[in-house]
Amino acid sequence: MTSSSGASRRQVLAVAAAAATAPLIAGAPAQAAASTKPSRTWDLTLLGTSDTHGNVYNWDYYRDAEYDDSKHNDIGVAKLATLINQIRAERRGKATLVLDAGDTIQGTPLATFYAKQEPITATGEKHPMARAMNIIDYDAVTLGNHEFNYGLPLLDLWIRQLGFPALAANAINAKTGKPAFLPYVIKKVSLGFAAPTLRVGILGLTNPGVAIWDKGNVEGKLRFDDMIATAAKYVPVMRARGADIVLISAHGGDSGTSSYGPELPNENPVALIAQQVPGIDAILFGHAHNEVVEKFVTNERTGAQVLLSEPSRWGQRLTRMDFTLARAHGRWTITKKSATMLNTNTVVEDPKVVAAVRAQHQKTVAYVNQVVAQASVEMSTVESRYKDTPILDFINHVQAETVTKALAGTSYASLPVLSQASPFSRTAVFPSGDVKIRDVAGLYVYDNTLEAVVLSGAEVRAYLEYSARYFRTLAPGAPVDPEQINDTSIPDYNYDALSGVDYDIDISKPVGQRITRLVLAGTDTPVADDAQFVVAVNNYRRSGGGNFPGIVKTQVYNEQQEIRQLLIDWAQEKGVIDPADFFQPNWKLVREGVPVF
Repeated sequence: MTSSSGASRRQVLAVAAAAATAPLIAGAPAQAAASTKPSRTWDLTLLGTSDTHGNVYNWDYYRDAEYDDSKHNDIGVAKLATLINQIRAERRGKATLVLDAGDTIQGTPLATFYAKQEPITATGEKHPMARAMNIIDYDAVTLGNHEFNYGLPLLDLWIRQLGFPALAANAINAKTGKPAFLPYVIKKVSLGFAAPTLRVGILGLTNPGVAIWDKGNVEGKLRFDDMIATAAKYVPVMRARGADIVLISAHGGDSGTSSYGPELPNENPVALIAQQVPGIDAILFGHAHNEVVEKFVTNERTGAQVLLSEPSRWGQRLTRMDFTLARAHGRWTITKKSATMLNTNTVVEDPKVVAAVRAQHQKTVAYVNQVVAQASVEMSTVESRYKDTPILDFINHVQAETVTKALAGTSYASLPVLSQASPFSRTAVFPSGDVKIRDVAGLYVYDNTLEAVVLSGAEVRAYLEYSARYFRTLAPGAPVDPEQINDTSIPDYNYDALSGVDYDIDISKPVGQRITRLVLAGTDTPVADDAQFVVAVNNYRRSGGGNFPGIVKTQVYNEQQEIRQLLIDWAQEKGVIDPADFFQPNWKLVREGVPVF
């Protein structure tokens, strides 16, 4: 939703989607077949992708090399296309649907280039993910939370560039109270020769966390309703409008938990949707970046088994769901359903997708290989999770310096400026010598903007205590393995190091009692509870991402400057990245006062 005309256009589409179906009839879930075994069956295959995050090529823009990891995964829509085309060819004459569960247009320098450096809203050029996905010819895509990162005008243009529907039933126009995007489609599907038409309802659900993570883009324009309640609202409508089976494409995980507080609907409710909402046959889901091959959840009201599957991330996997259907007494029933997972490292890239995006890929590669500065020494993030490192201090220095300059002459100018940074990558490196844009982008992989708020000394301590929960509890003398030092349930991007105060984290103590030393920078003076600090922070954290305490408050600085670009600009201006200019070791892990490292 970017304008009243855009919203009304989608409403027309929604009505058209409903009107294209059969007259209203009473619907029911496509459950297991009746006791009398039908004499003939047909089959339907659903192929599902999710969290492709701007990956078209099997390419690592940060390393300027073909993508590879320790498990030899491949990535990219071009690889997905090959698998999809193979399955379509094998099933020629049979029904095959292709859906995506969201997070499509953010995540690589390729996607960033056409959102920031040469935005499609300024050039009118077709987005690379629209080019790639249109060649595959999806049946529908669900909007993920990262679709909202670049603002509603770019999102609206990308949707218009797609040759298939984009769904988000629970994204609501804040002014009209009506769906801002198409909620669902009902597709008439031919199952083959002599088979009656099957009507497949496809409902799209996006993540309510958008209201926090992209508050600046959506506040006052969109609200995001509960995914469970929205499914409960629309599934009966789809059944009544003739859907023989109902599929959901949902951008939310299956854990039932949220990374934010309880003020918003659940972030990861997919298993709860299957359990609580009757009439659903299967759910393709994403957001958590997990590989869930096949999971069945029993609906508590009907006893039906709902099939769930999540295809990892970045195009590493393709979900395949297979349904066997029979028809009796004018109704379709599902007699069998199952899911498998295909690995994209088994195929080559589809040449049509590669060709369609080649020019944009090459332009991005040229951009990220521009040299911005010289590094005096090599700097790496390998130890940044558990040691104060120069490369993380580089982020904090640039952020603090930017905010300090902006607040000069204001009532906040006399306050110490602290800064927050997270170890987004465990592999980022500034090599000694030439530092390129891709090196900086590899350090700061998210499109966050810089903000600042005022925290008290007590709030700074509470913030650090919350961050310190990232570490496992290790008794004094117990062996320490750096690779096992953190609680794996907490992602690296939800661990923060602060600059501007000196502190110790005692990992032998219980969570909540770990900040054993917190003093003003370069002194032995304890931070008083009523002391005041300006804290430079990214917009994700300041808006509630990670549920850190005390940080969700009115900003004293917010000029909508992208942090990655600030880092690039600083490096270009200085010409040299030298730890002597910014490295201030100010925190360490201890056990009973003894440094861990």
